[in-house]
Amino acid sequence: MRYTHPALLEHLASAYVLGTLTDGARRRFERLQRDRADVRVLVTQWEARLGQLAMAVPAQQPSPQLWAAIAARTRPAHTPAAVRAASPSTGWLGWLRPAGFGVGSLAGLTMGVIAASLLFATAPGIFMSSDQVAMRSGEKLPQSYVGLLTDAQGNGKLLISSLRHGKTMALKVIGPITPPATGRLVLWALPANGPALAIGTVPTSGSAVSLLPDTSEKLLSKVSKLVVTLETAATPAGPSETVVFSGNCAKLW
Repeated sequence: MRYTHPALLEHLASAYVLGTLTDGARRRFERLQRDRADVRVLVTQWEARLGQLAMAVPAQQPSPQLWAAIAARTRPAHTPAAVRAASPSTGWLGWLRPAGFGVGSLAGLTMGVIAASLLFATAPGIFMSSDQVAMRSGEKLPQSYVGLLTDAQGNGKLLISSLRHGKTMALKVIGPITPPATGRLVLWALPANGPALAIGTVPTSGSAVSLLPDTSEKLLSKVSKLVVTLETAATPAGPSETVVFSGNCAKLW
């Protein structure tokens, strides 16, 4: 699986924040976050969105049965046999449970370690992100320019990314954008020295791809700031004073 599709990353980030990812998928996604700044940005955005929903939900008192089930899974040696019998089975993953869980625990643990070792050797993608697998085979993480643009209140609105030596830039709307009554929204790259570079028109929803006149390395290597302005001219010579969104341009390597 290649973690480059925006829809896939959005799905994984939302499921991670909701807590619905399985144990293995969650660990792989956490490793992916450590490697990818753009993924960390997505997680932050989903935490901000869903955190507001959590504040509106009244607190619930866990039932005694829930605590008994947790104890049966985590402290089986101290749990009554009746409770352990009612606890759902963990299947072959039970081999990897801590010692002290009954007869044959040492043999089960040994078999679990052997099985895990074989899986790691034959199918490392189960345990590692695809980018980490690529690094083991001699490849490198994709070097990219990324940026998160926010409004004046600090709300995330636009996520941009472009491969270092690519000639396209992907724009992903991550927050509600009101379409302007007149004109259009234009993304600009502002280098430390030199004129501003118009990247392309910003969509008000979904995603878009802008073609670049040269590679990102040549165009963005000295750009530290990105802005979105409201433009009424067909071909503006430079950004207007109506700045709608702004953010930093970062190097992902």
